Amino acid sequence: MTHRYTITGMTCNGCKASVEKALTAIDGIETVAVDLQQSEARLTMSKPISEAILQEALPEKYTITEQKESNVFASVSNNDTDNKSELKQLFPLFLIFGYILIASFLMNKNPWNPEAFMLDFMGLFYIVFSFFKLLDLKGFPESFKMYDPLAKQIPIYGWIYPFIELALGLLFLMRIEIPIALVVTLIILGITTIGVTKALLDKKVTQCACLGTALKLPMTKATFIENTVMLIMAVIMLIKTYS
Repeated sequence: MTHRYTITGMTCNGCKASVEKALTAIDGIETVAVDLQQSEARLTMSKPISEAILQEALPEKYTITEQKESNVFASVSNNDTDNKSELKQLFPLFLIFGYILIASFLMNKNPWNPEAFMLDFMGLFYIVFSFFKLLDLKGFPESFKMYDPLAKQIPIYGWIYPFIELALGLLFLMRIEIPIALVVTLIILGITTIGVTKALLDKKVTQCACLGTALKLPMTKATFIENTVMLIMAVIMLIKTYS
């Protein structure tokens, strides 16, 4: 069962993350998708849950009210809209990924150097993605801890994570302490990938914080693939470094 609710009181991405966390914790809630701009939430339930229970789970500053469907075809129409919206939301991620790929290729095409290509790709990846996270350093940790296991246990990790990415990007581009940067990449992206995988398997609808909170990206397989590409490159470079 999928229901739509209007939620008042949300003013920032931190509020959005707080509402998502509170609603996800309710027994019987399978997925939660909160739209900050529209002040609404789309909840998928395994059993009927009263509005009073939902309201009780939320902090006092938020008020939740169910939206009534106007016709029996509304749910079908909404699903089609959501699928199109998801593809549209992911476009910035694919575009940025493409720009990084092309820039890394052009930097190393003459003569072609695959090792340097991978290092430049990882460096540019970290620099660009840390930039978007730093645009909303206050809201990013709240979204990040929704799926990253370490950020969930150690909140300060979410605050310093963009700076870790920035430092790694500089190390790769400047060719400084590459082995250390590769090991750190395996650790931090490995932890994040575990969280992403769990979120996908649990079919939880939440916001991906890979590009911060400035761009609203849904958690999808694209996030898993993005992390996997970086992890594979890091493994290849470590093997080449010590072989």
